[in-house]
Amino acid sequence: MPDSGTSQETLSLAETLKQRARDLGFDLVGIAPAVTPAGLPRLEDWIDAGRAGEMKYIPNRREAYTHPEYVLSEARSVIMLAMNYRTEEPLETKSVEMRISRYAWGAGDYHDLLRERLKQVAGLLHEIAPGCRTRCIVDTAPLLERDFARLAGLGWFGKNTMLLNKQIGSWFFLGAILTDVQLPPDAPHETAHCGTCTRCLDVCPTDAFPEAGVLDARRCISYLTIELRDRPIPLDLRTGMQNWGFGCDLCQDVCPWNSKAPISTEASFAPQSEMNPANATELLGLSEEQFRERFKKTPLARPGRAGILRNAAIVLGNSGDRSYLSSLYAAIHDEHPLVRGAAVWAISQLGSIDDREQLQSLQQVENNAEVLSEIQFAIDHLTQKAAPDADAD
Repeated sequence: MPDSGTSQETLSLAETLKQRARDLGFDLVGIAPAVTPAGLPRLEDWIDAGRAGEMKYIPNRREAYTHPEYVLSEARSVIMLAMNYRTEEPLETKSVEMRISRYAWGAGDYHDLLRERLKQVAGLLHEIAPGCRTRCIVDTAPLLERDFARLAGLGWFGKNTMLLNKQIGSWFFLGAILTDVQLPPDAPHETAHCGTCTRCLDVCPTDAFPEAGVLDARRCISYLTIELRDRPIPLDLRTGMQNWGFGCDLCQDVCPWNSKAPISTEASFAPQSEMNPANATELLGLSEEQFRERFKKTPLARPGRAGILRNAAIVLGNSGDRSYLSSLYAAIHDEHPLVRGAAVWAISQLGSIDDREQLQSLQQVENNAEVLSEIQFAIDHLTQKAAPDADAD
């Protein structure tokens, strides 16, 4: 590790780095020591309870979360940075429209923007301390970013597990720079400021919070629409998705601290008109080539075409509007079984007993077991919906 010099020199170096970060558009910056994170026992309990769901990369890297040295050998300091992404408010949506989480409204992927800015901060450190080592991180490495952000003084953990800051709420991206230079740490944020408020817990339509400060990812709309790839969304959670097609902001929308957050001036975060909100029927008609062309450099690429079209079908199924049945019937012939199955379910939500015959015909030609299960559920559901009418006759 390079000699970082006297205490006064390291204080000056830390302030120089922080000022550079602020000049590059970061709203918050603090420094934490590279230590075993205090939240490690919570992570281990969370993994053991199975709450990571299909995110196997978390338990698979369990040991690496125990210390930053697994991410950068001989790490001494963790520089934590936050960038506000709050832009416009969500527009009023009609039933055909699909809500997209705010962080994905921009034209590009925030990972690319933050990583480029982090590298510029790290570059300055390399100029001042030649021979030092750094690693820039945006979500992708086994590092408990929120733990180190709290340790660096950036905020506290809300009851929805998000990091909260008095000035910018929770509408921000976190980035980290690990380095083998020992920098003077900032005071950790020791106090929570949520009081008795439980709005974030109460608003969740899928009951993803078994208790304050604990998120069961398997029930979270963001997990269901993004991380649960190549799998059908559990039947009992589909109606709770409401009109969310990518991510979910409900627990942040209701947080009083977020009402105080300033508006970001970062041009890359400015919302595209087709993302605030998106059109579910249009998305349901995208080919693989069209999907890649439109979303290949955006966060929506993560769940892939099948995942996004699955979500769009569920949004239409939750709309209560039978006029979307024609779009859903077109989707039951999609090349991907995930899309076909979601479209069948949506038809069962909007359709009537008259739709049962078409689904029975589809049952004769479908060869995917999961889609066949969806078809049988849809037939049974439509039959059950018609039963009160039959009794009335």
